[in-house]
Amino acid sequence: MAYRIHTLNNISLRGLERLPRDRYEVASDIADPHAILVRSADMHAMTLAPSVLAVARAGAGTNNVPVASLTKRGIPVFNSPGANANAVKELVVAGLFLAARNIVQAWEFARSLSGDDKTIDEATERGKRDYAGFELPGRTFGVIGLGAIGVEVANVAERLGMRVIGYDPKITVQRAWQLSSSIEQAISLDDLFARSQFISVHVPLAEATRGLVDTARIALMPKGGVILNFSRAPLVDDDAVIAALDAEKLHAYVCDFPKNSLKGHRKVVALPHLGASTGEAEENCAVMVADTLCDYLENGNIRHSVNFPDANLVRLPGTSRIAVANSNVPNMVGQMSTLLATAGINISELLNKSRGEIAYTLIDVEGEIDRTLLDRIRSIDGVLSARVL
Repeated sequence: MAYRIHTLNNISLRGLERLPRDRYEVASDIADPHAILVRSADMHAMTLAPSVLAVARAGAGTNNVPVASLTKRGIPVFNSPGANANAVKELVVAGLFLAARNIVQAWEFARSLSGDDKTIDEATERGKRDYAGFELPGRTFGVIGLGAIGVEVANVAERLGMRVIGYDPKITVQRAWQLSSSIEQAISLDDLFARSQFISVHVPLAEATRGLVDTARIALMPKGGVILNFSRAPLVDDDAVIAALDAEKLHAYVCDFPKNSLKGHRKVVALPHLGASTGEAEENCAVMVADTLCDYLENGNIRHSVNFPDANLVRLPGTSRIAVANSNVPNMVGQMSTLLATAGINISELLNKSRGEIAYTLIDVEGEIDRTLLDRIRSIDGVLSARVL
């Protein structure tokens, strides 16, 4: 079977090379695709064909993807967590120095100088005192969100000599193992804000995190603090930040999201969304989602999904595989098993995983599954999608 992949953006060639041409047809204009590969294109207004089995985002955030509606159709959404972590980490480190040493403001001052070299030298000596900064070692750096990017940011800040505090009540065991043992745990967001001179935000955008950095929390920070936001613009209340900058409560705000309210402020450095804008990051993201997509389409395995549970089952030779997405309610696996038993089909291996309201089941069976049996499985109340691999 040849799988049809619809690309909505230019995807790195290294990623596309992971989709073998003998098994995949990849194009930006393709009818009845089995999957969609996307970077930044907004999919919310799109009408997806019934043939779509998966959506893969070559990046970490999925705000441009209608995850909720896809979940209701039994369609997993994949992303590439950690593939752009180094790129974002490097820009956050650059932001630390930009803020601490007033580099952008000093550069603008130097560019504005005129006259002969002697005049410029004299003006430089008079003006440089206005851009004196401070050093990072010994200062406290708070990291909100300890996923792939947050862990890298925390670790590099610690190596720069900073005292690092982290907050993430949902940190995974994998990320905890990667975190430097010297990094302290904040007991709450308020605790982190009260103790941190620098704060960097690395959490997904959701209703619970919108405006996470607000007036009340900024008020908890020591005077002269710095906020860095290379995650999502709405995580930070811009009006609150500007008021704190004007009141000299904050020393600087460095972000990746220029707006009219920010770009003219002398204490704001707003970059044009450069966080993951490196060739290496784009390649890493494309390779990760292409590999993930292949494994799902060909084997039904799920990794790096934002709406489905991880599910990985080694395929047994001589078996057929059924992949079923369904509502996470009692007796779903029992009903599937009963249908298979009634049809005289023996189950060799079975894996059932759940995540919130969604459950996902992989069943390896001896023999073939005909269309009639598959339709009976699909007709079970609560089954969202089912296919034979």
